Amino acid sequence: MPAILIAGTHSGVGKTTVAMALMAAFARRYAVAPFKVGPDYIDPSHHTAICGRASRNLDMFMMGEESVRETFARAASGSDICVIEGAMGLYDGMGSGDVASAAHVARVLGLPVILVVDVKGVSRSAAAIVKGYCDFDKRINVAGVILNKVGSPRHGDMVRTAIRQELSVPVVGEIPKSSRIELPSRHLGLYMAHEGYRMDYVTELTSLAEDHLDMTAIRDIAQQTRDAEYATANGGSSVGGGVSDDNGDGGSARHDITIGVARDPAFCFYYRDLIDSLKRDANLIFWSPLADDLPEADGFYFGGGYPELYARELSARSKTGKDIRDAAADGVPIYGECGGMIYLCESLIDLDGNAYPMAGVLPAETAMTNRLQALGYTDATVSGNPVVPAGRIRGHEFHYSETDCAPDARFAYRMNRGKGIRDGMDGMVEYATLGSYMHAPPSFDVSRFIESCRRHVR
Repeated sequence: MPAILIAGTHSGVGKTTVAMALMAAFARRYAVAPFKVGPDYIDPSHHTAICGRASRNLDMFMMGEESVRETFARAASGSDICVIEGAMGLYDGMGSGDVASAAHVARVLGLPVILVVDVKGVSRSAAAIVKGYCDFDKRINVAGVILNKVGSPRHGDMVRTAIRQELSVPVVGEIPKSSRIELPSRHLGLYMAHEGYRMDYVTELTSLAEDHLDMTAIRDIAQQTRDAEYATANGGSSVGGGVSDDNGDGGSARHDITIGVARDPAFCFYYRDLIDSLKRDANLIFWSPLADDLPEADGFYFGGGYPELYARELSARSKTGKDIRDAAADGVPIYGECGGMIYLCESLIDLDGNAYPMAGVLPAETAMTNRLQALGYTDATVSGNPVVPAGRIRGHEFHYSETDCAPDARFAYRMNRGKGIRDGMDGMVEYATLGSYMHAPPSFDVSRFIESCRRHVR
């Protein structure tokens, strides 16, 4: 399968714009399978909108190498080309190693890498930068270079000539600094694609690729993907149960339980692989806490998102909050991640000190802060609870809030890595409800949650 991984020398170098530009241009002619390295919900939402095909996350820390191989093989099936967006700099992983880096993914999957280099203010020095990235790890095939923020045709010629004199790696694109496409951001990153903010950027991205990138050369580089043995290549099992790559909402009713998944602008952070895992064993109902009454279901999943931006609206829907409390008190299994956990607490305090009542299931209140409170991978030891199997769980956390719990609050996670809610603990439990700052991985084992829903029905 032809595939390319778009990496950068560092964060902010333009790899997201380049990756999405290539997806947009290729999607005019081919079936494009998009992917994102690392824990990210926002960039994949744009990939999905551009390609018309669900973008999948490839995260070596959270998922492990075998699960990444399986996810890549399954999601690549039926496509003409795969475009993978890296994360941070090419070699930036956990600590001083390459675990969970874009290079780690490229190495395990045998992917050729196209390196995006910001050449503003440099000429021949750009060749030294590229040489360093090519030589740093000989296992990584840096097969092409794209120059970003090129000051003029003369500037581009100087950089290209310097790279050609020192290296055999080709320059396959030169993007003028005047061609920068601004994608609007806020405290957790870019706006989500579904929010419809300036969706005309897809046309701009396509033009950028076709005007400034050598699409033929990039397609040829994608052919350099090395053969690899994937467990699912010949129909083997995988996380997600081999569910097709459709973008449907839940399929036909064919299971004995139903799970309600909150999905609207306030709750929009979901990994597609996790949703597919739920769909394997349950009917899914997607509903909006901002607009809908609580549906009849045997369990509920509240993902992360932006409840702080919709605190007034969520608070005003007091009947929905009461129905959630009643369902929780009746023992209905409920799982909330980060924003979902915040909504399940008693109240949310905004930056101006205004307190808004929330669903009131978990004995805690959350206050928004101006400063980032936690960011990074997590690892926890799990004790008995109705949602997550006992043992270990890896995930990630990213939030601008602090949660103050009741003194007798119970927790299911003891953090080996990460901050959690309080004193190295996360996964607050009340009734059959679990809420955590930790986001579960795409390969999350949903068996415990599914079985709790079945037991409640019985």
